[in-house]
Amino acid sequence: MIKLFASDLDGTLLNAFHKVDRTIADAIREVTDAGAHVVLATGRTLLSGSEMGFGDLPVEVCGANGAIIAGRTGVLKTFTVRPELLELLIPAFPGICFECISLDGMFASASAELREAGFAADPPWRRVALRGMRRLQAQSIQFNVPLAQILEHEICKVNCRVADAGLAAELKAFIAEHADLVVNAPFSPVMFEMTDPAVNKGASIAWLARHLGIREDEVAVYGDGGNDIAMLERFDHSYATANGSAAAKRAAGNVIGRCAFHAVPRHMVATVRNQA
Repeated sequence: MIKLFASDLDGTLLNAFHKVDRTIADAIREVTDAGAHVVLATGRTLLSGSEMGFGDLPVEVCGANGAIIAGRTGVLKTFTVRPELLELLIPAFPGICFECISLDGMFASASAELREAGFAADPPWRRVALRGMRRLQAQSIQFNVPLAQILEHEICKVNCRVADAGLAAELKAFIAEHADLVVNAPFSPVMFEMTDPAVNKGASIAWLARHLGIREDEVAVYGDGGNDIAMLERFDHSYATANGSAAAKRAAGNVIGRCAFHAVPRHMVATVRNQA
């Protein structure tokens, strides 16, 4: 019996417009009313289920690629990067805007203009589609924060986008050289999403399941991108959306429909009803 359903958001649980709609909300309500748990497993920095349109739905969260675990009433656990990583990383790449994420907020190492330049590698249609989202995100970021001030906070995750191919290759080489300090598990190849090497969605969902008294074979997971692979590989009941990456589909035990057609919320509801 599945007692915990954990799903990535963009490209998986959310609709084609990256939103929560009535079908999704009704599905979560039915699943949780049946006594199961729904976990939002995302690279986004969510500190509670009340964000991003989920309102009062009773969900748990594994945010920041698993670096932040939140229950229904607040944050339960965080996994932070070591300060020595930031001391090496930020001075080595002054041409990159690193977004350093903590429970206290988001602190960028450079300007808003340099951050925006990182999106130049996206296809034109995607830049236009996500323009509003980028502006909304930028409102919650403090820019041009000195390294010494960043180090005053416990940083859970470091994000960046690098449009220059040569600079991106240098950053990938740095990450490979410092594998004892950092792992990069991005949603898409144009992004960098860096955490402590021990952090991934799969490990954090397993931690949350143990916290809730749920076995791993009672967990179902859903994903579509690179930062979902560890989660999809870990659990027996794993599902990739049809619109997901080839790597995610290989990692999952099963492939279901597209997020645009609510494949994940419909699958959750069908599972709960079949179990009943």
